[in-house]
Amino acid sequence: MCELYSKQDTLALRRKHIASEANDLALRLARQFRGHQDVITLDHAYHGHLSSLIEISPYKFQKGKDVKKEFVHVAPAPDIYRGKYREDHTDPASAYADEVKKIIDEAHNSGRKIAAFIAESMQSCGGQIIPPAGYFQKVAEYVHGAGGVFIADEVQVGFGRVGTHFWSFQMFGEDFVPDIVTMGKPMGNGHPVACVVTTKEIAEAFSSSGMEYFNTYGGNPVSSAVGLAILDVIENEDLQGNATRVGNYLTKLLNKQKAKHTLIGDIRGVGLFIGIDLVKDHQERTPATAEAQHIIYKMKEKRVLLSADGPHRNVLKIKPPMCFTEENAKFMVDQLDEILTGLEEAVGAKTESVISEDTPCRTKMPEEAHSEPLSDGSPDPKENPSRKRNGLCTDKHSLLSKRLKT
Repeated sequence: MCELYSKQDTLALRRKHIASEANDLALRLARQFRGHQDVITLDHAYHGHLSSLIEISPYKFQKGKDVKKEFVHVAPAPDIYRGKYREDHTDPASAYADEVKKIIDEAHNSGRKIAAFIAESMQSCGGQIIPPAGYFQKVAEYVHGAGGVFIADEVQVGFGRVGTHFWSFQMFGEDFVPDIVTMGKPMGNGHPVACVVTTKEIAEAFSSSGMEYFNTYGGNPVSSAVGLAILDVIENEDLQGNATRVGNYLTKLLNKQKAKHTLIGDIRGVGLFIGIDLVKDHQERTPATAEAQHIIYKMKEKRVLLSADGPHRNVLKIKPPMCFTEENAKFMVDQLDEILTGLEEAVGAKTESVISEDTPCRTKMPEEAHSEPLSDGSPDPKENPSRKRNGLCTDKHSLLSKRLKT
């Protein structure tokens, strides 16, 4: 593992049970290193289900009843398609990095100290976001200047998924090496195993503080054997090379669909980590959330599993197994093409038309056709109110009512 992690001369590696434990330990390492407490995270980021990680995951705490803790600072996600600084900006990397610097300066002026900046090397739950070149280097410079460390979360994007490199952070140049890297899911191919890699300096600062770390299953031989076997398979079966070849082929097919279907606003990604940003119109880039959910449901019927994420749940996430083939890619895109065409026909649209989320359901459920209000004016309890919400129609049910049945 250490051989695969960059060119650092001195590394410390700790094996964990799940990725959330890895990110939790990364926070502890960062805070013990300089004695600082505050953490900078990205908007709509997700780093795990433990309480310490929910606190730094806007993807979670913004939805629930929790409020942002004062030691947590949220920076804009470096999204150049629908973010604050877009592809037409002269230097989006510097602009987004300067947002982090503003946070650091404001924290310093209020007497707070930054322990860490944490980010996925490519943001997944945030909507398959690929940061602009140079962004991480500038952020690392600002964070180091404040006495903090840079934590790269490779849980979803590491182990060769991007194809060109084993670790996603390596795409951003040899002059960028995170202080702490966490990894998980692909490390065990379904078996629960995770890992934290950091520098010897940070690890020794943690140990010398007397703050030991113990985990009942940490470093157990079964998980270690599984992890080594996975590394062998990735190398022997050239899965990293496969991610490049199939990923390029898949991206080419998807870009053809983008030219054909106006619902597709953006295709972005690297290797087998791709996002399809669905929009109602290209000028305003209005998120096509209902359409995304409809596509996911219909793709499932065709035995293709997708999910949607991003702040508006309108970005289709494509992260197939590393053994995904060109034949698999063509099948998936063919099904997507068929569904997108059906959506256009369902609203009487041609390729240049825009699908409106306000399109009412044209087909009533049998219960709705005959339902009458009760004598006291209250709605019929047998009537499902969700069926009266706007949605795209199928032959029998509205989009929403079908989703509730799955």
